Amino acid sequence: MGKLRQTALILGEGPTEFFYFKSLCDMFKHITIKPDYPKHTNLKELEKKIEEGVEMGYSHIFCIIDMDTKDLEPESSQYQKMKAKYAEPINKPKKGIYCSVEFFETHRCTELFFLYYFRYTSRPYDEQEPLLKDLNQCVEYRKTAEFFIKTKGLHGYFERNGGSLEKAIDNANRSMDEKNNDGRDYTFSEIGRLMEKLNKLS
Repeated sequence: MGKLRQTALILGEGPTEFFYFKSLCDMFKHITIKPDYPKHTNLKELEKKIEEGVEMGYSHIFCIIDMDTKDLEPESSQYQKMKAKYAEPINKPKKGIYCSVEFFETHRCTELFFLYYFRYTSRPYDEQEPLLKDLNQCVEYRKTAEFFIKTKGLHGYFERNGGSLEKAIDNANRSMDEKNNDGRDYTFSEIGRLMEKLNKLS
């Protein structure tokens, strides 16, 4: 039986999200990061994690989505179907469950939000490599578990090297404003909006 609590469960699709949000735990006391043992998940596994979180009684489940893998079929249709399934909050009063499930998208991937710690860009990235190259012009970055562990917390590492979470949030929100105004479907991040939600929860 679920136990209702005002806490957020953050589900990432891989180790990048796991290590990044883990590094924010001191800032946001009500966050639980899943999966506990990061590995790249597919949508089926992500849905299973969502259902587990609902049963555990979380009031908010936030899913961090890299859109570079959602551009093509069948992944694209499966993802839209999943979003539609959780469009309304899950309400099971007898079980003490009330949970809203939200999806926060970044195109191409979470590393764009890391770049936004340092500077803004709306440049189209056809693949990850040029984005990682741009990020490395601002700060050394390797997409490996060994590197994530070595930094002793990605958020603190970015800020120690001249980045700013506040700037990242502003830049991410700017990318969403431009996306909505211009209809652009690339180089945007909703993680700034997620950070604002987490602030309110804290």
